[in-house]
Parts: sequence; C-alpha cells; structure tokens
Amino acid sequence: MKNFLAILLIAFTIGLSAQNYVEHKVQSGETIESIAKQYLVTPFDIYALNPDAKKKFQPNTVLIIPNSKIKNEPIAENKRELTGYKSHKVKRKETLYGLTKKYGISEEELKKANRSLYSENLKKGDKIKIPQYRTIISKRSLSNTVKKYTVLPKEGKWRIAYKFGISVADLEALNPYMNDVIQPGDVLNVPNIEDKEEKKIEAAFGYYEVLPKETFYSLKGKLNLTQGQLEQLNPDLKTTGLKAGMVLKVPEGSNTEVGLTAVKTTNLKRNLVNYKTKKIALMMPYQLHKIDVDSVEEAKDRIKNNKLLSIVLDFHVGVLMALDSAKQLGISTDLKVFDTHYHAAVTSKILAENDFSDYDAVIGPMESKSFDRVASALKGDRVPVIAAMNKPKQVYSNVFQTLPEKELLSKTMIDFVKADSLKTKVVIISDQANRATSEALQKEFPGAKLFFSRMNKKDKTKDAYFLYHSELEGVFTAGKTIVFLETDNDSFASSIISMLNGFISDRTEIVLATLDKGKGFEGKNIDNIYLSNLKFHYASVYRDFDDEKDNGFVKAYRKEYGITPSKYAARGFDITLDILMRLASAEDLYEASPDTVETEYIENKFRYTTDFFGGYVNQAVYVVKFDDLRVVKAN
Repeated sequence: MKNFLAILLIAFTIGLSAQNYVEHKVQSGETIESIAKQYLVTPFDIYALNPDAKKKFQPNTVLIIPNSKIKNEPIAENKRELTGYKSHKVKRKETLYGLTKKYGISEEELKKANRSLYSENLKKGDKIKIPQYRTIISKRSLSNTVKKYTVLPKEGKWRIAYKFGISVADLEALNPYMNDVIQPGDVLNVPNIEDKEEKKIEAAFGYYEVLPKETFYSLKGKLNLTQGQLEQLNPDLKTTGLKAGMVLKVPEGSNTEVGLTAVKTTNLKRNLVNYKTKKIALMMPYQLHKIDVDSVEEAKDRIKNNKLLSIVLDFHVGVLMALDSAKQLGISTDLKVFDTHYHAAVTSKILAENDFSDYDAVIGPMESKSFDRVASALKGDRVPVIAAMNKPKQVYSNVFQTLPEKELLSKTMIDFVKADSLKTKVVIISDQANRATSEALQKEFPGAKLFFSRMNKKDKTKDAYFLYHSELEGVFTAGKTIVFLETDNDSFASSIISMLNGFISDRTEIVLATLDKGKGFEGKNIDNIYLSNLKFHYASVYRDFDDEKDNGFVKAYRKEYGITPSKYAARGFDITLDILMRLASAEDLYEASPDTVETEYIENKFRYTTDFFGGYVNQAVYVVKFDDLRVVKAN
C-alpha cells in the first residue's frame, strides 16, 4: 500500500509526455537471436532494455531495441508473402495461441484473415481461414564503418588503439563485449582504414594513453621525456597537439603505470559552506501512462509484478529520504521529477519543453539512449548528469558514472589476494567461456593450478559444465588455498561449490573468490551455507549495511515502511545525499569531486577520477565476503 501511495504522489509531480514510440512487436516464430540479427545488435543489448523478455517472450510482446553501433556486414532479411488461405474447422478447446503455433503465424495475421476474431472468441465448429505465406530472403548491404581485425601475438588494447589512431575508449566502444585481456586470435572491430594507413607497431617500444588534463610538462615528470622527444616518436603530435585518450609511442621501460593512492574517507559534514538551494532533476521511468491510478488493485498488481517499476519506486523513496537528511544539515533542495517512460522519444520531449541550464545536477535517466541524449544536450551548459543505475555508452565531460568499471572490480580482487601476507596457494577453476580471463589470471599468479570444465562428449564444441571429483583430489593440502571460480553457469558453479565444501577439513582451509560475481553465483541451486563455509570473496559496487551499527536511514525506513530497505532504496539515498553534500561543500559538483575525496554512506562509496573524455568515473569499490550467511566487508 505504501508503494501505491508513493506512486499517487509521484503522479502529481510529473508532467506526462505524449507517446511517440519506435518499438518492435514480436511476431510468431521470432526469437531474441533473430530479432537481434535483424537490428544488428546482440541479445544482451535487448535483454538490457527488456529484462522481462528473459521470462516472458511471446508473440505481440513489445520490445525496445537500441541503435546498433556497428553496421558492417550485409544481413539477410526475411520477408513473408501471402500466397493464399486454407480452411480450418475449430475443434473443442482450440485457442488462438494454439492455432498460431500450429500454423506458424501470428495472432494478428490470423485476425486479419478473420475479422470477426477481433470482437468474438473462437467457438467449436467455426470455420476460419488460415493465411499461408512463403518466405523471401534478401540481403541488405550497409556502408562499412568498421572492419574485422585479428589480434596478433603481444598485442594489447593500447597497441591496437595506437595502430588504428584511436583511443582505448574508442576501441572498447567498438567492441562492447571484448575480453578484459585480449588474446592472439581474438577478432575485433576496428576503423575501416586502408592497410597503408595503419601505424606500425614496434616491439622495442611501449605505448601510453594520455590522461585528461595531462600536459607535456606533466608527462616530462611521469615519462622522463621532453615535448621534443615525444614529438619525434609521435610526429602527429606536431599537428594535433596533446589530447586526452590518444595513445603515444614511448621507449620500452617508461613508467606508464598509473594508479590511485589510498585516501581516508572524507566527512563532508565538516566542509559545508554553500547553502544555496540545490536544484536537482530526477528522470526515472515511472511509466505512469501504463497505470490506472483510479484502480487501487490494478496499480498494486502492477507494482508487485513489474520489477522495473519496483526498482524505480525504491530508488525514488531513497532520494526523498536523502533530501530530508540533507535538510536537517541545512541543505535545501528544489527537486523536479520527470517520467521518461523508459523511452528516448519521451526524454527528448522533456528536454525540449524544459530549461535545465540552471540545474545543479540531473539524476538519470536509466535507459542508455535517453541518458546519452540528456548528457549530450546539457554538456554545453556544464550541467552534471548522474548515471545512477546504468553505465553510459559515452562518459561526456559532464557525466558522473557512479558504477565502477568491471575491470576495476577484477583488479581490486586480484590486488586483494596478492596483498595476503601469508603464503597462500591459488587454484583457478573456469568454464570454457571464461578461458581467456582465467589464463590471464594465471599469469597474475604464476604458480596457480588451472582447471577447465569438460567438453560435451557428443558435441566437442559445447561445454558440458562439469569437472570430475578425481581431478581435484590431492589439490588441497594443509593450509589455506584461494580458489578463483570463473563462470556464468549456475549449475557448474553449484557443483564446484558443493565439491569444494567436501574438501574442507580441520587442516585444510579453502576460500572461494571470483573476478566477476555474475548470474552464475545467484542461481536457485547455489547454497549460501556452502558459500559461507568457503568465505566467498568478491569485489562489489556496494556492501550490505551493518545491522549492529546505529543507522538512522535504516531505522527511519523500517519505521515508515515496516521492512528493511532494498539495495535500490539505499542506492537512491547514498547517491542523492552524496550529490547534495558535495554541492554544499564547493561551488559546483566538478570542484567538489577531486580524486582525493572519497565518501561513504549506507551501502555505497564514491571516489571520482576523470575519464578519457573528461567525465567522472567512480573508482571506489568494496571487497566483501560471506560470513555466517551475511555479506560483510572483507579486511
């Protein structure tokens, strides 16, 4: 009921915009894979914008399809041509859905052939027409903006970026699913330039990516190379000048490693000086146009069954509670809420109808295309746009990306294990899909033993997702062993976790870890007791709040709503309070976000560094572990 009252409140604060959508309605016989191919995107792109499609995918489902970044190869298009009709006498218990499946047609095609079905139900004995089609396959060619490139031995991201005259960020944008560590033989998308235009890679040199705001003077101190020496190695510098993101050729052995130094958590309450009212916009996909607020039961049912709406409402409540906490510190806020409908067209209308030039920050939107439009539109006015629940495709100079990069999570976990002062043995267990990542991990721990899942006996190209118990016998001796398990398959994870528990003894300690805690560790067969026995460690964007500590936000939430706050409510609170505290401690959000300031709240912490394009990316992550069925911060 609380959520229902919240949504009624939101309804009065949001101006509903006209609907003008570009969507794809699923036809009979279509799959996620075929739709992805049609629009030149991946199934992962579709699932990211349509999470419900994983469970509910059927004809007439409406999907939101993102724009394709890469349009390279001609694709086949299937067109259906009506050839005639056949007669069908309806039998007892037959349904429209059953007939569409039987004849391979859509419900809309069946209704078009039998207009009465728009208003009447099927009845036994009815004679209806079944449309028959033939499929015509044609190919559509697109202009080549990229070409395929096979990675050569000893080539990394920097060298390939240098070869094609782009930044590492550009290379990653062209290859959104590129492995963290690329391997010889990997096929990448690269700019479609002629072979003679490619820069030559020389083994005797190293390669360095210029960071934002770096000058020739600062590079002299870092690389011990003068401007003249850099220009001699990189002649293009004389015409282009030094730019963030460009890759430079430098002598082998130059110090190109850059890292953050450790800092203490900053208490911004001591730094509050700017008490002007903060003007904040919150853009979220409430999708109120789909809810009948006059029907309590219908609204409650939609809140209960719509995961996206539930997340948005939880986040919204966290935002409101942060505003209240800031008010108690003397920080006033003028909050404007906008319903983006989770669609770029509606977001564009919001931008056209409102002036955001004097806003201190905009939180959202969640949908990536909408976020990109907002960030791009407000860049000229230097209005900070906060990516609260998503990773933006491009980190513009006014973007604050609150979710750290996946590579940082992996590096944090590796550094955590390396920092163990004890002589710890390392074992790596991986499925076939994570082979490259695991082989790179073994290079970080040269003495580690590496085990891969078995292949299917009948089809040698498919992973069978299992290991024989005998393969691990004798591996775990007295003392402590760290086991990295790299998989997205929950059945494989479940079997390995169960097996590892069997090897634990009074003298043998096994600690489970992973570089990427994805869906493989969240399946219904994963036993949290086993994970606690193995003290499961992983790097995480957030940590669970400590019940044993006095926590005003948690107490207030429980008192108001009668339940423990979700991670989305905590995230809404943490992000909003951090923005307001930073704005009150400086002239603007940019000035308040040097990489020497790290803040921490209920479940999240924030420490920003500038990205290649001048935007801000959160570098603060936790290492957490399972301990007595709780997830706590690991020390």
